[in-house]
Amino acid sequence: MTAAESNELELVLDSVVGETADVLVLELKRPDATALPAWAPGAHVDLVLPSGKIRQYSLCGDIADTSRYRVAVLRETAGRGGSEEIHAIAKSGLTVRVRGPRNHFALVEAPRYLFVAGGIGVTPILPMIRQAELAGRPWRLVYGGRTRASMGFVKEIAARTGGTVTLLPQDEVGLPDLNALLSEVELDAAIYGCGPAGMLKALKDAAAQHGRASALHIESFSASEDAVPPAGGAGDAAFEVELRKSGVVLQVPADRSLGTVLQDAGIEVPFSCQEGYCGSCETRVLEGVPDHRDTILTEEERAVGNIMMVCCGRSRTPRLVLDL
Repeated sequence: MTAAESNELELVLDSVVGETADVLVLELKRPDATALPAWAPGAHVDLVLPSGKIRQYSLCGDIADTSRYRVAVLRETAGRGGSEEIHAIAKSGLTVRVRGPRNHFALVEAPRYLFVAGGIGVTPILPMIRQAELAGRPWRLVYGGRTRASMGFVKEIAARTGGTVTLLPQDEVGLPDLNALLSEVELDAAIYGCGPAGMLKALKDAAAQHGRASALHIESFSASEDAVPPAGGAGDAAFEVELRKSGVVLQVPADRSLGTVLQDAGIEVPFSCQEGYCGSCETRVLEGVPDHRDTILTEEERAVGNIMMVCCGRSRTPRLVLDL
């Protein structure tokens, strides 16, 4: 049994509500109604689908309510099939395998907050707003979407206090001017962004231009436009990986990813995005220096080097030892 599987829960889908035409809100509980593991704003869980697909969804409920997990699922007809599967099978009483929660997008302490959300990227922001409200910290949300009708949770957001909300439906006002936004944000504000890759790149560029890169925290639902390829790039070399628990030693060629080598060897590691942005394959590094290709870990976590995302990561040393 993998570490992820040992942290797996079997929950029951208690309710299914259509937030918009393409977004379902799911609430999951234990069958015996006992408390679920605690979580903090920014956390997400993995849903293990009947097909075997694993998909990540941000927890967007109330952290004080330990009786249920709430997630929102956007139907993506051009996606990889996970959201379509959930929309097809979601009904009250369905048993769902859930892993987590995990958090690579934690809310830091700050005097005030600027939240920037695009589309379904508003979901991890919802509990952050509640937390800021409870802490008495001023906040601002800039929330964009394709159309007003496609933007979920607007009524819920409007009920929050202590902050201001700017709604920017693209068909009415165009894309947000993130450069102008970052030019006026207070110097003591922590900045959080979640949404499409293009929006996040523009937000990163604006933060860098205005000297606010260190204040920016982002989470992506897709691979970054400037992400490093997992294999076959200039300077990539073959390396050896030892799996300490399994007693297996594998060779990883320069033109193949570590993730595909592990999968071909039948090693049970939970893979979902396979591009280094979901965190489901996080693995402890016991020896060697990982070459991080993900977009999740902070610079501090990369420098420590005791964890890595094995779907896309490589090794800077000839040999890497993993806790698998």
